[in-house]
Amino acid sequence: MGNFALAHNRIRFLVLVVAVTMLLFGVRLVQVQAVQAGDYRLRAANEMENTHSLPAPRGAITDRNGIAFARSVAAISIVVDQTQVLNHAKVAHLVAPILGLSVPEVTASITGTRKWSMVYPNAKPALWQRLNAAITTYNAQFRPMSPDRIYGFLPERGYIREYPSGSLVASLIGFVNRDGKGATGLESSMNSSISGVAGKYSFANGYGAEIPGSQSEIIPAQAGTTVRLTIDRDIQWVASKAISDVVKSSRAISGTVIVMDPKTGEILAHATAPTFDPNNTSKVSLVSMRNPSVQDVYEPGSTGKVMTIAAAIEEKKVTPQTVFTIPYALKRSTKVFHDHEKHATQRLTTSGILAVSSNTGSIQIGELLSNETLYNYLTKFGIGSKTGSGLPGESRGILPKVADWSGTTPPTVAFGQGYSLTALQATSVFATIANNGVRVSPTVIAGTSDSSGNYTPAPGRTSQRVISEQTAAAMRIMMESVVSSKGTAPSAAITGYRVAGKTGTAQRIDDTCGCYRGYTASFIGFAPADKPAYVISVTIQDPKGLHWGGYLGGPVFKKTMSFVLQSRQIAPTGTVIFPVALDEKALLAMRAAYAKTSN
Repeated sequence: MGNFALAHNRIRFLVLVVAVTMLLFGVRLVQVQAVQAGDYRLRAANEMENTHSLPAPRGAITDRNGIAFARSVAAISIVVDQTQVLNHAKVAHLVAPILGLSVPEVTASITGTRKWSMVYPNAKPALWQRLNAAITTYNAQFRPMSPDRIYGFLPERGYIREYPSGSLVASLIGFVNRDGKGATGLESSMNSSISGVAGKYSFANGYGAEIPGSQSEIIPAQAGTTVRLTIDRDIQWVASKAISDVVKSSRAISGTVIVMDPKTGEILAHATAPTFDPNNTSKVSLVSMRNPSVQDVYEPGSTGKVMTIAAAIEEKKVTPQTVFTIPYALKRSTKVFHDHEKHATQRLTTSGILAVSSNTGSIQIGELLSNETLYNYLTKFGIGSKTGSGLPGESRGILPKVADWSGTTPPTVAFGQGYSLTALQATSVFATIANNGVRVSPTVIAGTSDSSGNYTPAPGRTSQRVISEQTAAAMRIMMESVVSSKGTAPSAAITGYRVAGKTGTAQRIDDTCGCYRGYTASFIGFAPADKPAYVISVTIQDPKGLHWGGYLGGPVFKKTMSFVLQSRQIAPTGTVIFPVALDEKALLAMRAAYAKTSN
């Protein structure tokens, strides 16, 4: 009986061992077939075949309607197996002129013991065909397998970047380097998501060339994320043409136009001049590749007066009808300040000071505020901090701390000098007034689509109240006087629409001498003034000859805004313009007329 029990236990043990063994074998089989199948296939391919990277196409960059500004198209990278190259000097001299490279460049890429070396990335198929034909012709003069023949050059599948709109949005979009990585603009700042993930493929090698039909995808490439911008291509074209024309006619260094929806922060146009063609950057300077709207800073001049006056109204120091005595010149601390045109002492309202852009009047309004209060309003309007746009290279601008102000800083700041901002910051200031006193961070990104085409809208923009609705409304009415026949920018008026804005003509800091030299001319406005739909800023750097902001910027604003209003189907409001008294005489007349009608 004991022997039977012992035998029975042995059988049970053997069955258990077999079961555990089968279980382990099954787990290993699942691991090999399912979990590590790709890894083993890749190892096998590496050992038995040639494998190469399978580049992923970069995601497209489009306008708000899906029209491509940047896209990837199929290309060929020319690579070489260095171990098959024998006469390096002869090969380099044959290949270099065909590829447009120097002999030392080719020599470096073909010399060594690597089985894979990049010679020319992202070539157009025609370039590989020319090289292959030249090698075939060269080899034809030698017997098969002759050591004088050229072997080892291979075409590798890839992509090149195309910019169908050319220079239209170059400063914003940027371009990619020869290695396919983003170099400037959104191509650079969003490179990690646009690039995608490379895959792997294998092929059989026959005398230095891929055997047709032997290609096999091991790991599929994952296309990059497509970025949809808020830019409207048609509006961008009109803005680009308008700013390019005025930059050329005024012989200016540069110019920018920004079109923005003040409620959403979306930028519909972002035009700069001069610009460059991202399809051909070989001779483009680094300066030309910059995005001046966020990288270049300047003193705003009179467009900055809207912040001084808005702050004084918000603090209940003035009303639009408050009357001031305005001299041509005014001494403060160690400096004498004056208006841009000589005039006799006059009596102007706050509205009149804004309409004629009086420096001495703005100084007096600014003096009703403490330095700390004026500084705090500038910071709330966004001066001295980035806009939140996320655009690469964006500057914070320059706003000295109050502790660093001298005796001449407060009057200078009051009329828009003594601090610096970017064109995008300046646009945001006016958008705040247009949007009932709420500052919304600007953006050029509408959303993104993954490799499967699933679209995700961009997150909502941040917002901050800067001034009250009442102050913003008062400012908009006052700013309408700027485009009146008595204002500084009648050239910005649009028939049938109420337009509000402000001109700026500021002395320009020249970094080469650390002094003022030349001017920055600008006009920023919005329409319709009673229900603002869009804000447009025009900035022109160092124009020659007539340099007034209204003279140069007003017409650019009018051309662009007229197209925007029509294309976005914004109907004229037909509202009667609220009367604004610009000087004391007009104010008294208005009061008398009101008293007569109310009796």
